[in-house]
Amino acid sequence: MTSKLTNLSNLTQRIIAAVVAIPLMVFMIFYNQWSYGVLFLLITLLTQREFYKLLKLDENLPLAFYGTFCGILIFVLTFLIEANLLSFKYYYVIIPLLTATFFIKLYKKNDKKPFLNLGYTFLGIIYVAMPFALINELVLQDSGYKPQLIMGCLLLLWANDTGAYFAGRFLGRRKLFERVSPKKTWEGFFGGAITSIIVAFILTKYFNDLLDWQWYGVATIIFTTGTLGDLVESLFKRSISIKDSGSMIPGHGGFMDRFDGLLLSIPFIVTFLKIFS
Repeated sequence: MTSKLTNLSNLTQRIIAAVVAIPLMVFMIFYNQWSYGVLFLLITLLTQREFYKLLKLDENLPLAFYGTFCGILIFVLTFLIEANLLSFKYYYVIIPLLTATFFIKLYKKNDKKPFLNLGYTFLGIIYVAMPFALINELVLQDSGYKPQLIMGCLLLLWANDTGAYFAGRFLGRRKLFERVSPKKTWEGFFGGAITSIIVAFILTKYFNDLLDWQWYGVATIIFTTGTLGDLVESLFKRSISIKDSGSMIPGHGGFMDRFDGLLLSIPFIVTFLKIFS
């Protein structure tokens, strides 16, 4: 089955992946907060595992297992605390948990650059796990679970990616950031921006958890920081000389390829909504 998919065009693979994955994600997000939690816990696990795997390809030695464990625990703690199932004081568990990475490195005799690899370990937690944990801040509120917020963000992200893909493919002429990503164009950027604004307009009609101007604000954040997030991941992949972060999602590469825009958008979206709600 996998070999047959790889023989299809990139666009066909993208469409097949979307037809399979999107309904499943929509169902798990809207079913209840627990199915949402399972979905994003799994995404956190797979994305962080993929990140450390890529670092190892460049002969680095991050604490992949422990770093992923920390990321999962941070997500779970945030979920339970924001759902009012645990006291806020349990956030303090994170501090000794992260500090213990220094002690673990003491016993890694084959690591010639322990502090460099400690930095990579923390990077996997900060870059991947923490943004996913922040989504819990977005959707788990005192008034209850708000699936519309994360679903709206995903729809805007997909709209940006889709608009950028088609505008860049058919209209792309002017390079956006050639040093990092030769295929990215200004036409693609504006195509993604226009598509995001159109989807934001639709969200204002059917999703009532935010005011109209807030949806437009979230859309603006996503098509700017989402594009930059894609460039950041391209810079990361270029630094270790790979094209795709993985091959688990046909037509899209790996989980980092699929969620890179979300990773750097979510901190800005949460901050925006916390300040201006």
